[in-house]
Amino acid sequence: MNSAKKSAGNLVIYPKYMDLIYYSNDIVRKFPKSEQFALVKEIKNSMYTGLRYIMYAIKVFDKQDKLKYLREVDIQLYLLKVHIRLAYKYKYISMQNYQTWNNIISDICNLLGGWINSCLKR
Repeated sequence: MNSAKKSAGNLVIYPKYMDLIYYSNDIVRKFPKSEQFALVKEIKNSMYTGLRYIMYAIKVFDKQDKLKYLREVDIQLYLLKVHIRLAYKYKYISMQNYQTWNNIISDICNLLGGWINSCLKR
């Protein structure tokens, strides 16, 4: 039962990540058309690649494979932060959007860090 509880705890990241996707998709719809195939594409690519790696990490049993996927999620989140910073710099998003977006990502990063630490302890 204890391992089932740990496993279910890791799934907390999934709904949070889905919230990130919903929020991001709402925001990037407002970007200029000129960015639809550049910055918007990069933002979406980072998000969906990260989601794919979360799903792999949930499904895989080998600890080393799980850590590899979780580190990939971490990289995608870092890239997403860079893209968001660019969007703010180019004034595609407001300060409030920037802060909200970063807060959502920070929450996910904290959950991810906890998941990585739990894998390292086993």
